[in-house]
Amino acid sequence: MRAFVIVIDGFGIGALPDCKMYGDFGANTLKNTLSAYDMYIPNLKKLGLFNIDGVYPDDRSAKGAYGRMAELSKAKDTTVGHWEIAGVVINKPFPVFPDGFPKPFVEKLENIFGCGILLNKPYSGTEAIRDFGEEHLKTGKPIVYTSADSVLQVACHVDKVPLQQLYDWCQKIRNICVGDYNVGRVIARPFSGKYPFERTADRKDFSLMPPSDTLLDDVKANKLNCIGVGKIEDIFNFRGLTESYHTHTNKEGMEKLIELVGREFDGLVFANLVDTDMLYGHRRDVFGYAQAMEEIDKHLGEFMPCMKHDDVLYITSDHGNDPTHKAHTDHTREYTPLLIYGRDIVPTNLGTLIGFDVIADTIREQFALPNKGKSIWQKITL
Repeated sequence: MRAFVIVIDGFGIGALPDCKMYGDFGANTLKNTLSAYDMYIPNLKKLGLFNIDGVYPDDRSAKGAYGRMAELSKAKDTTVGHWEIAGVVINKPFPVFPDGFPKPFVEKLENIFGCGILLNKPYSGTEAIRDFGEEHLKTGKPIVYTSADSVLQVACHVDKVPLQQLYDWCQKIRNICVGDYNVGRVIARPFSGKYPFERTADRKDFSLMPPSDTLLDDVKANKLNCIGVGKIEDIFNFRGLTESYHTHTNKEGMEKLIELVGREFDGLVFANLVDTDMLYGHRRDVFGYAQAMEEIDKHLGEFMPCMKHDDVLYITSDHGNDPTHKAHTDHTREYTPLLIYGRDIVPTNLGTLIGFDVIADTIREQFALPNKGKSIWQKITL
C-alpha cells in the first residue's frame, strides 16, 4: 500500500477568517488567478477542485474526495504548513523581524562572515539582488534580508562566494538562531550573471528540526519506505526519510513522481512542487503561476493512470500565495484544497476540515498505524 502526497506550494483557495491579521483580506489564489487567466486544469477539476465549498458552484461529478482545510498553526509559511500536514501543529509562531535583525544578532552574523552585511530588512528576493548585487560584488558583503515569514536569507553571487562557502555560513547561522532569533528557516540564495542578475537553482534551506515525531517518523519506524521529493528533505532536515530526491523544478518533481509510481515499494512519497510559490507567487506573476498549474495538471494526467489498485493520492498545499495580491509579496493566509484519489476512494464532499493534520492521521489509518482521532479514512473509503 502506498500514499502519494503532492503539495502544490502556495496554492490557496480563499482567505481564512483571520486573514486580516496577516494583511491578506481578499486573497484567493485560485479564484483571482482564474479571473486573470483561463487555466486549463482538467485533471484537478475531475478530482473535485471546483466542487470544494467556497470555490465555484460546480455540480459535475468528481472522481475523488474533496474539501478545504483551515490551518491551525498561527503562521502562513512553508515549514509550519508542511509540519502540520505531517501531524505537528505549532501553537507559538516563529519570530519575525519587520524592522530587520537587531544589532546584537547582526554582530554575530558579521563574525561568521568576517565582514559587514548589506540590506537587513524585509525585502523581495529578486529586488534584493537587483538593488544590492553590484555593491555585494564590489565589497564582498553578503546580502541579508527577511520577509513577513520567519526566515533569514543570505544572497551571494557565485563568483564572489563559492556555493559551499555560502552553505557553510548558513549552517553556522542556523546554529546560532536560538531563543528570540529562532527563525523557521535560514535560506542560502545564490545568484549569478550580470545586472540585473538571476537566482540559481542551488537554493538550500536550513530548517528547524520538528519538535516532535511526524508522520514521516511513524512511517519509517514501521519499516515502510518514506521518500521525499523536492525540498521535503530541507523542511524536515532529512528526519524520517528513507530516500530523498532534491528536484529543482515542478517538471523534475512530477517526472520523479511518475518514475516512483512505477516502482515496487510500500510506504509514503511526500513531494513539494515549488515553482508556483518561488517563481510566480512571490513575484506576483499571475500568468506564470497559471501556466505552472497547467504544467502540474498535465503531468497528473500521466501520473494517475499509473497508480496501482491500492495507491492513494493526496493533493494539497501548505499556504496561499495569491499572485494578484498587492498588499505585499509574501504568502497569503488561505484555506488550502484537499483532493484525495484512488480506486477505492469514494467521491465525497468533505466540507471544511480544521487542521492540515487531517492528512497525517488519514494516512496513518491507511497504513493501519495509530492515529490521533482526526482521520477521515472511513469516510472516504468503500
